[in-house]
Amino acid sequence: MTIKQFNATYLANDDRLLFRFNTSEDTEFRFWFTRRVTLFILAATSHLLVKNLEQSHTPEAAKAIAQFGEEAVKKEREQREAVKPETYQPASAYPLGADPVLVMDVKCAFEKQDAEDMLSLDLVLPGGANINLKMAGPTLQAMCLLLNQLREHAAWGEVPQVQEVATTEKELEKAKKPQKPLMH
Repeated sequence: MTIKQFNATYLANDDRLLFRFNTSEDTEFRFWFTRRVTLFILAATSHLLVKNLEQSHTPEAAKAIAQFGEEAVKKEREQREAVKPETYQPASAYPLGADPVLVMDVKCAFEKQDAEDMLSLDLVLPGGANINLKMAGPTLQAMCLLLNQLREHAAWGEVPQVQEVATTEKELEKAKKPQKPLMH
């Protein structure tokens, strides 16, 4: 399944996003994204992208490269839209039905597919089913750009920073020790 187009709309009455995408196989998937799900996708993808780049670059360079890529996608989209605005083309088949499905949770991780790094995004649906999307850099950045624009429009606040988790034995021991309460 190759994603062809993304489309999303903020619905103020529901305080949700109607997120949909179509594929090159003429299928369309429709989902409801809540504020929590949207902010998680934005925070996690940004964090994972930088962490993936840190494997071959310094943390500062990785952040700069990720930011440069984001700006490049944004500029390219603005130029394309200025020349010829792209209209979303609904598909003829809806494997999950024509009604949007509420996304209950999201899981994401980077994985190698051939020589390319792909983000694996699992949208957890009611009843425990899920849809897995695999996206390379430009597609991922285009989706995040769209979600971020709608986050701003919805006034959902800033994207939270992902907290680092203790990974070494020393850090784990330190985290387990009870902290003395502060006294004034």
